[in-house]
Amino acid sequence: MRMHADQVDVDLATVTALVAGQFPGWRGLPIRPVRSYGTVNALFRVGDQVVLRFPLQPDPGRRARAELAGEQAHLRQLAPHLPLPVPTPLGLGKPDTAYPGWWTAYRWIPGESAHPDRLRDAERFADDLAAFVRALHGLDTGGRSWDGRSRGGPLVEKDEYVQRYLGECAHLTDAPQVARIWARCRDAPPHQGPDRWLHADLMPGNLLVRDGRLAAVIDFGTVGVGDPAVDLVTAWNLLPPAARARYRRALAVDDAAWARGQGWALVQAVGALAYYVDTNPVMAGTARHTLAAILADPAG
Repeated sequence: MRMHADQVDVDLATVTALVAGQFPGWRGLPIRPVRSYGTVNALFRVGDQVVLRFPLQPDPGRRARAELAGEQAHLRQLAPHLPLPVPTPLGLGKPDTAYPGWWTAYRWIPGESAHPDRLRDAERFADDLAAFVRALHGLDTGGRSWDGRSRGGPLVEKDEYVQRYLGECAHLTDAPQVARIWARCRDAPPHQGPDRWLHADLMPGNLLVRDGRLAAVIDFGTVGVGDPAVDLVTAWNLLPPAARARYRRALAVDDAAWARGQGWALVQAVGALAYYVDTNPVMAGTARHTLAAILADPAG
């Protein structure tokens, strides 16, 4: 079932032709689709070492190219300083008559998407993720600040979004209580310190595990600079209460930042629940899990 009105279907024949035409060194390698519950890209593996990412809403424009090239540039800049593997860029694919948009190639990283049932030791997982986040947040931004568009700005700017989507999923959650929690998070003291590098999408699907341990962090499409509280969302979308508290302690998060982090988790959850409830059960399930965690312990 399609998730977006302007979504395109990307089939194996199209991908095979694009690879042969644009990356002839990979011609002849087996190509197969990768099952994914992501909402942005269709994934295909080429051989054992390459994964291709085709936006479900292709765009041939300069801005789309700049965004994908920027993601790859950020990864090249950040990867050497991070304690876990992240995607290695291998190339940028061009629009074609068969697929009218820019697309990307990365080194394949083995692992499974994180899930509460796949964490051998949730508190150790929280420590490992906190170490990654500390390293990322500690990297030099070169004086950059929030760009005014991406995640990481003032939560109050998301108020209209939350109110709209909370209305759309009012039959799926305790909307009045969620609204009260949102108001507290939205009105928490704003970020005052320097803006930091952010992953900005630490969803379970972007955290890979092997043998129950955090093995890699993927999908840097939202990477940017802003309020580091954005990277607290995993506390509610994945971690159980004890590991959530461990994550907070490991990052030395004060009450205001914790409230903002909960607010960002709520922003993502209400939007995903309303938008994907009929089209992506995994994303909707993560949203339900997040809201249940927030409602069970509103103070975090």
